[in-house]
Amino acid sequence: MTSQSVWLGSARQPMRWIMIGFLALAAANFLLILVLNLVSEGDIGIHEMIRPAGRPLVVSMLFFIFGSILTTSIYLSDTVETIECEPRGFFDIVSLIASRIAMIFTTLIVLVMFYEVISRYLFSAPTLWANELSLWLAAFVFLLAGQYAMQQRSHIRIYVLYDMMSRPFKKLSDVLTVSMICGFTFALVWGNFADAQRRFDRMETFGTAWDPPMPGTIKPAILIIIVLVAIQAVSNLISDWHKEPETHSPMDDIDQSEIENIKKTLEN
Repeated sequence: MTSQSVWLGSARQPMRWIMIGFLALAAANFLLILVLNLVSEGDIGIHEMIRPAGRPLVVSMLFFIFGSILTTSIYLSDTVETIECEPRGFFDIVSLIASRIAMIFTTLIVLVMFYEVISRYLFSAPTLWANELSLWLAAFVFLLAGQYAMQQRSHIRIYVLYDMMSRPFKKLSDVLTVSMICGFTFALVWGNFADAQRRFDRMETFGTAWDPPMPGTIKPAILIIIVLVAIQAVSNLISDWHKEPETHSPMDDIDQSEIENIKKTLEN
């Protein structure tokens, strides 16, 4: 990952300290809840974390968690991997931040499942929430990864006919493709907005013992993120409009930088 600032510039160091501050506050809040549960037999657990009404410590914990995720994602989006496309479009930064959120959620899924395995098979105390929390997070990973894939131009594309076109026809093809994406987005939002709003307004739950509001959050998120994907497609179209034409071959699938890294590892 490159160490140079991609977009934060002079704000990178302050953002780092803000991120550390949120992480520290989240850790302190968690320890406070843990101590209160041990000392005064508090009733704040994972079940209460999705029911914060009337629980100031839960509200503050959720605020610090969301703040930590957001600031960490912003900070991490300021660097790009060698295989990543650097941001060029007006919406690329938003998609990079979304990709870092997906990365954090993936890490959380691993930690949750690790906890569940240890709890279930080592202490014979399975949880009621690990599987559902993993599904909840995975749904957002799937959605956010789609937006990131659009920014990276990494969705599956077939170039057989595209490479045979002249430059004007390639541009026309790009415009038609983005138009179809926008049309699909409009139809999806138009047909599902009322249902998503209804689910969100009543914060529809999953109907299980833990009962997280998965339908009430995922359905609106689908519509929101598909709109972001469409905006990213428009951003790609604009940023690539004057880009030099690319040629494609089977060699494009080979990551030369990764091969070089493997060679260096073997040599060492």
